[in-house]
Amino acid sequence: MKTDSILENVKKIHFIGIGGSGMCPLAEILMSEGFELTGSDINESDTLDRIKSYNIPVYMGHKKENIQDDVDLVVYTAAVKADNPELISAHEKGIPTVERSVMLGVVTRRYNRSIAVSGTHGKTTTTAMLSQILIGSGFEPSAIIGGKLPYIGGNSYVGQSDIIVCEACEYVDTFLQLTPAISLILNIDADHLDYFGTLENIKRSFNKFAKQTKNLLVINGDDKNTIDAVNDVNIEKITFGFGEHNTYYAANMRADEEVHECFDLMYKGEKLTTISLVVPGKHNVANALAAAATAHFLGATPKEIAENLHKFTGVHRRFEILGKPCGITVADDFAHHPTELEATLTAAMNMGFKRVWAVFQPHTYSRTAMLLDDFARVLSIPDKVVISEILAVREQNTYNIYAKDLADKVDGSVWFNTFEEISDYICKNAESGDLVITLGGGNVYMCAHMILKGLNAKDFSD
Repeated sequence: MKTDSILENVKKIHFIGIGGSGMCPLAEILMSEGFELTGSDINESDTLDRIKSYNIPVYMGHKKENIQDDVDLVVYTAAVKADNPELISAHEKGIPTVERSVMLGVVTRRYNRSIAVSGTHGKTTTTAMLSQILIGSGFEPSAIIGGKLPYIGGNSYVGQSDIIVCEACEYVDTFLQLTPAISLILNIDADHLDYFGTLENIKRSFNKFAKQTKNLLVINGDDKNTIDAVNDVNIEKITFGFGEHNTYYAANMRADEEVHECFDLMYKGEKLTTISLVVPGKHNVANALAAAATAHFLGATPKEIAENLHKFTGVHRRFEILGKPCGITVADDFAHHPTELEATLTAAMNMGFKRVWAVFQPHTYSRTAMLLDDFARVLSIPDKVVISEILAVREQNTYNIYAKDLADKVDGSVWFNTFEEISDYICKNAESGDLVITLGGGNVYMCAHMILKGLNAKDFSD
């Protein structure tokens, strides 16, 4: 690709939005390669603190003067608009600019064994699982993860080998900037229909992605959409899933008192090892199978795979337990598509709580309108449902859709305009032994922390 030469003769790089979860890992990797960095951001964050700890100069706020004359290249996030003063300054000074997803492609092609984890659901967890297996087994990979992995204390890791693991997001065809050595396709589902329009268009996009993969496809052999999408791709494939037709599959699934999910990892009909997961849900078994299959292909031993998956405690905002005030477990999860909600809520209902409260924030008008009946169906799984107003994200409400429209389709549910109202309602009505889980791809985690604070105050006063 033409852009791969963009780092030639570059000494100093400026990142606009350097604290972003996708920007921080790129900055860390490029810094480790000897590039001088500066950056700017408008929000304080844990990732920004991490960047500052490396003594990288960081400017708060976006200003023209942040682009110094000795900057050779500017990297910016997709959220940065054309009227950004730093972007304008770079153009005026004739400094090349590159969007983050393009730079991710450039950086990953500097590694001989680049691994891209794609799929509509499960990317972050699987990327984290695979990274933890490889790091824990001494492979020294670099890793770019979409959420914070407690094992490494962040969402990135700079290793010393020729392996890099990263997420490959399909939205607006971002993953087509990548040409991985190995690609995982976890599943293909109807999502981001505001961009793709139809499921067939999504499958076509994944087909292009698969054809850009150089050496190996690791695919969900139980998912028809995935099989359809890669049918004409002529490179080596290994499959994972629950059916015995897969290269790697789970057998003898069970639960015990110590862990949520336990199963035998099978390879071509032979048992490799037994895996015990402390993260709940059949969907996490599937994620673990994908990570295990890839790690085994790379040379990790069954013992290393089992030990490191057992140590995996999850990723930030993936069934993350925040506290247990008043005997009420408060958790938060990123699920924002019906398939993800179904997986998370089914797992929650099987964990032995007295009642499960789902606090759901719909994410985008288009997704809510197009998948309304599917949302209503899966929100019938928990005992209690509270719905917040829809988070607009990047859209106008041209669909004339509101939280009440979803609530009307879910028996016994209630809806509120504000997180404060939701928190008050939960604090008054939840009881000891209940699970309260906030769900959504937006800022509903703020509501979880309000609930936690309210229950803690109630617990203290009691």
